[in-house]
Amino acid sequence: METMMAITVLQRKAAGRGKWQALGCLLLVGILLALSFVVAKLADAAGAPRLSFLVVAMLGTGSLLMGVAWWQRQSISLTQRTLEYAAVSGMLFALPNAIGFLAVRHVGAGFVSLSFAFPILVTWFLAVMLKLEPLRLARLFGVLLGLSGGILVALDKTSGTENSWGWAAIVLAMPIIIATGNLYRTLRWPPDTSPGYLAALMMFGGAASLLPFVLVFEPGQAIELLHSMAMLRLLILEIGIFTVLYLFYFLLQKLAGPVYFSQIGTIAALIGTFIAILGLGEDVPNHLGPAAILIVLGTVLFHLRDRSKAT
Repeated sequence: METMMAITVLQRKAAGRGKWQALGCLLLVGILLALSFVVAKLADAAGAPRLSFLVVAMLGTGSLLMGVAWWQRQSISLTQRTLEYAAVSGMLFALPNAIGFLAVRHVGAGFVSLSFAFPILVTWFLAVMLKLEPLRLARLFGVLLGLSGGILVALDKTSGTENSWGWAAIVLAMPIIIATGNLYRTLRWPPDTSPGYLAALMMFGGAASLLPFVLVFEPGQAIELLHSMAMLRLLILEIGIFTVLYLFYFLLQKLAGPVYFSQIGTIAALIGTFIAILGLGEDVPNHLGPAAILIVLGTVLFHLRDRSKAT
């Protein structure tokens, strides 16, 4: 009896450590995701070809992540399953990122970051429909609180896009693609494959997905990234951000699953808005205060519900 109680205590402690690890990854990934779009805006302002910048950053990141996987002696094998995973996860990753990189000039880094507030609701509904997660009203309420905060600021940002409403509409299509990617990476995760290796495969798959568009719309422009020290520094910075971001991105997905994982969007939305205001001089949305409170309350409620369920 005492042995069983000791085992139960150890299991609860392990679960508690796992939740704190997941929360730490969540905050880190959300902040880095917001920073990646800020760097994209700075690169665009410096005159960098946007798709070429993104593809080169992906290739550099994939190479670094593959090096990390090799250094850690992780299993590196190319099979039909891992090739499929690289192609599909890469495409589902590259498309919203390309939209964000192209749209940031027209709607601002704040609005692009805010689009990441919405995938959590789409992911949650899809996960419930696919029976990956039970329907729990308390969790839904937390999701809706965070989403409503994102919508408040998004409405303000949309009203300031003037003639860029078309780009704003395209950006708002990103959550559906992101949510699909969240679920795909969980459902098709190749067995006995490390997060770092899969992150590298996704980077290479994403670069391959965008390469035809680079060749059509920006032929020969990638070399321009080497002509300016400002562009080169931003490229190196983006590769550094991407490397840490997507290493922990996959670790978080493995630790916590697609719904918990999709909370990175609300973190990125809030942090990205503040960075865009303080660092890039974008206008302060009218409802930023109430929106931030709603996002924080929704995230806290989501976590409290998880903690009460585990005890």
